[in-house]
Amino acid sequence: MKMPAIGITCYPTQGGSGVVATELGLHLARMGCEVHFIATHLPFRLESYHQNIFYHPVEIPQYPVFQHPPYTLSLASTMHDVALRCGLDILHVHYAIPHAAGAYLARQMLGADRIKLVTTLHGTDITLVGQEPSYFPITKFLIEQSDAVTAVSGFLRDETVRVFGGGRDIEVIPNFVDARLYTPQRDENVRARFAAPAEKLLVHASNFRKVKNPRAVVEVFARVAAIVPSRLLLIGDGPEMP
Repeated sequence: MKMPAIGITCYPTQGGSGVVATELGLHLARMGCEVHFIATHLPFRLESYHQNIFYHPVEIPQYPVFQHPPYTLSLASTMHDVALRCGLDILHVHYAIPHAAGAYLARQMLGADRIKLVTTLHGTDITLVGQEPSYFPITKFLIEQSDAVTAVSGFLRDETVRVFGGGRDIEVIPNFVDARLYTPQRDENVRARFAAPAEKLLVHASNFRKVKNPRAVVEVFARVAAIVPSRLLLIGDGPEMP
């Protein structure tokens, strides 16, 4: 049986959605699927060669007439081009806004019967962006227009149904860790770079954005460090970094 060719779009940064999308693509490629990442930059988990993995950059032209670069339109055009050239069977997008919007436009250009659209919802999709009055109608529309919808938690599925209604089937596929690669271990040489032997080492990995509440991490750490000698290691990037 011929394995499907899948186009995956995500934010290529260190955020959880990009990590999940990339790891999913890697597993699908190992199974024999042809996986095409369509994004503004190469996802950071794809720095080395992987069989059956391809990358297609989304180029965003800069014109003075545009107050903001039309990323969604450039994405849709790139998806359309890749789908035609590479014979994609599925477009799998992470985040309804703006990625499902780009995929929906690409599917309309291709013909609705030519390709399937799978949308994976992450937290910001539903709890913040989707509930903004200016985005609510388009988010609801894109969820309904997707051939399949997944959510990364039961809470997010329930919140999607509560906010957007419809009661359509949303499959929960939790965020995951590849236990073959990431197993508990202790490397004293690495640990010594960040903390003394008598100190506890707390680690927080995330995008540093207000919605992630990095200030709470620091406040909790301050309470811990007041009782137990500790160091805090923050891993990530974003506007809250300072």
